[in-house]
Amino acid sequence: MSEALDTARVANWLAGHLPGFDGPVEAEKFSGGQSNPTYLLKTPVRNYVLRRKPPGVLLKSAHAVEREFRVQKALAGTDVPVARMHVLCEDEEVIGSPFYIMDAVPGRTFDAPSLPGLEPPARDAIIDEMNRVLAAIHDVDLEATGLTDYGPSGNYYRRQIDRWTAQYHATATEDLPEMEALIVWLDAHVPPEDGQRCLVHGDYRLDNLLFAPDGTQCVAVLDWELSTIGHPYADLAAVIMQWSMPATAEGRGLAGVDRAALGLWSDEAFIARYCERRGIAPIKGFNFYLAFTYFRMAAILQGVKKRAMDGNASDPARGLALGQYVPEFASAGLRTAKDET
Repeated sequence: MSEALDTARVANWLAGHLPGFDGPVEAEKFSGGQSNPTYLLKTPVRNYVLRRKPPGVLLKSAHAVEREFRVQKALAGTDVPVARMHVLCEDEEVIGSPFYIMDAVPGRTFDAPSLPGLEPPARDAIIDEMNRVLAAIHDVDLEATGLTDYGPSGNYYRRQIDRWTAQYHATATEDLPEMEALIVWLDAHVPPEDGQRCLVHGDYRLDNLLFAPDGTQCVAVLDWELSTIGHPYADLAAVIMQWSMPATAEGRGLAGVDRAALGLWSDEAFIARYCERRGIAPIKGFNFYLAFTYFRMAAILQGVKKRAMDGNASDPARGLALGQYVPEFASAGLRTAKDET
């Protein structure tokens, strides 16, 4: 099934559901994403963004645009910057899969965490803003936003390990002993509940943040597909995991980079400032949370690879390229698991 957007059907539906809408519509697909296909909708009056589920057969609970719409709508007016949500279409008959419409927010994204082209003070400010927004997400008042039921109760890591293990096995294309060993280790080292239950983004990294066109303020957090109610250290560890990757276009990490010379933060500084912002004690046993994020990313990329092989990926060529990193994430996770420092 093609991901080509039927703009005539979109315009017809919006005419009856989006106040102030006036067509015709031109659509331009954003490149690079491996999750839910996203399009810039241009109309004579204003621009919008449409985000849809990908076509084809999907894993259960995957690509839930309905949840993305709900959480971002709930966060309006909080300290977490999000685009304004307009309408959700759950009728698959309109364009072949559910979709939602949100504001097109002017801004810029940064794929490389080394932030090339910026001066050290700007780099410092952007990382500090990244830290502030992460703390704000985890401090969201679940009752005030109506999100108390946005995720199940119980141990977040237990259910996440079970979920991603099942999804990994459902999409596996080859035997990977390191991944199986990592799953066994995580199963045996799930930390006990510590009372922290909050909103988590699930894929928090620099390139999922939109910054002001000419400043360092975050104007929108993007890609809420994996968000739920869970434990905050998974998001925090995801940032540190991303920075451990190679400093390449695909790796999008900081491995081997002289961070101090560029005005970038160390892992320790980012974690310490986060704890300070949230008023919590230093984190013990961080290797578990970091190993978990390697495991989850390996499982996610395996799903991307499988969708690319099946012809359902948003960008098949890039999906296959990203799928080659699954063994590296599994190995890194296993090394981290054994690091008790």
